[in-house]
Amino acid sequence: MAADNKALLVLEDGTVHRGVEFGAVGQTLGEAVFCTAMTGYQETLTDPSYARQIVVATAPQIGNTGWNDEDDESRGDKIWVAGYAVRNPTRRVSNWRSSGTLEGELVDQGVVGIAGIDTRALVRRLRDHGSMRAGVFSGDALAPDAELLDRVREQPSMKGQNLIGEVSTTESYTIEPEGEARFTVVAVDLGIKTNTPRMFAERGMRVHVVPSTITLDEVRSFNPDGFFLSNGPGDPATAAHEVELTRGVLDAGLPLFGICLGNQLLGRAFGLETYKMKFGHRGINIPVVEHTTGRISITAQNHGFALEGERGAEFDTPFGRGRVSHVCANDGVVEGVELLDGRAFSVQYHPEAAAGPHDAAYLFDKFATVMGDK
Repeated sequence: MAADNKALLVLEDGTVHRGVEFGAVGQTLGEAVFCTAMTGYQETLTDPSYARQIVVATAPQIGNTGWNDEDDESRGDKIWVAGYAVRNPTRRVSNWRSSGTLEGELVDQGVVGIAGIDTRALVRRLRDHGSMRAGVFSGDALAPDAELLDRVREQPSMKGQNLIGEVSTTESYTIEPEGEARFTVVAVDLGIKTNTPRMFAERGMRVHVVPSTITLDEVRSFNPDGFFLSNGPGDPATAAHEVELTRGVLDAGLPLFGICLGNQLLGRAFGLETYKMKFGHRGINIPVVEHTTGRISITAQNHGFALEGERGAEFDTPFGRGRVSHVCANDGVVEGVELLDGRAFSVQYHPEAAAGPHDAAYLFDKFATVMGDK
């Protein structure tokens, strides 16, 4: 290892991984998590749900398709991860759509990373002991290990963090439908990925993407046929305004669809509790079982919090009878909830499939059906 490009990744338990600079040089702090996706690193890095997280890639080689102008999943093409840790960055980019390199984009956006570490050992540590606070340090940010550990431990835990305001749009904007407009949807931006409104638009829906601070009266002013809660980062227990808004929408009888953080907020509006998972679900290869049909979908996921509950469990809500509709086939974690009358449903995974499989795209059609039947 060359002494002039040394980098360190430090976990809050005192574990230190020594590697080399990758991307910007300096210091970054966040929660260390791992992503099991073998492809789609650009979509991962630009997913707002990864705000304040240092992502560890389990795929051993990263960067071979470079960086392009089409696959970003955030407005303004922003990289949202706090840091990036990889084993073996590719030496040569080979893809016809590439407009640059992964490392070049990390440098341009000031994202501090580390390469050349044993990511297998790091991921095993996070699986055994859970996601934890961490930091990546290089250049002038380097210091004795004990000092770096103090910096890591001084940052707040992800539990209790409200990050919605950091990622939500501050101004409403509209995505027009492809072809004739069939429905109007108000989509609350909790950290929305750009492919989600596109999936709605492909099905003839005009989508008004609105700030998370929107009020129920402002929602009504759009005269919507449906209401959507997006993905996003942070602890759902801190999202009091968004939960109250969801309850108001349910009281008004609007069809509702939620994904990821939206699933947790709908569950909390129903009266369910949420908890922080040990190491979460992050990847594009996670199997989910639908309770009523037994159908299994391979899904893209990114969450460190989840709803309490068990497969098929039914419960009373202020809006009618509810049910746990989906669970993870690996560990039984709740992956969806719904009202039995069908007018509100949500899933924990990402049916917009960016990046990921297309097994769950039918949920957008299901939402259109619910709005058509209202």
